[in-house]
Amino acid sequence: MSDTYYEFGTAADRWDRAQMFFEAKEYMTAARILEGLVEEVPEQVSPRLLLARTYYHSARLGKAEAELRAVLELDPVEHYARLMLGRTLERQGRAAEAAGHLRMAAAFSGDFDSGPGRTSTGGPAGM
Repeated sequence: MSDTYYEFGTAADRWDRAQMFFEAKEYMTAARILEGLVEEVPEQVSPRLLLARTYYHSARLGKAEAELRAVLELDPVEHYARLMLGRTLERQGRAAEAAGHLRMAAAFSGDFDSGPGRTSTGGPAGM
C-alpha cells in the first residue's frame, strides 16, 4: 500500500481526517487511516469503534465483529459496541447470538423496551 498525505500528521490530525472520510462515506479510506491509529494506540476505544463502523458500512462484517469484540474487551459496558455487535451478527445471519448483545445494549442504555428489530439509541437501524 502506498502512503498518501492523509496517513501522515499527528494522531489528532489523522483522527479528524478519518472522521471526515467516514462522514463522506469514503469508508475504505477512513479504515486505512484508522487501522494505523488503532495499531498506534490499541488501548483507545474511539478509533476502534469508528473502525468497526467503517468495516460494517463497507460490508466487511468479520473485521467489524473482530474490532467490536476488541472494544468490548477494553470496555465491556460500551452499549453502542454491544448494539453494533448485535447488528453485525444479525447481518451475518446469526440472530440467536445477536439477541444477547442487543438485550445487553438496551439494558446498558436504559431502553428496556427495545428488542430485536428496534434500535436502543433511537437512531437509525443502519448504524
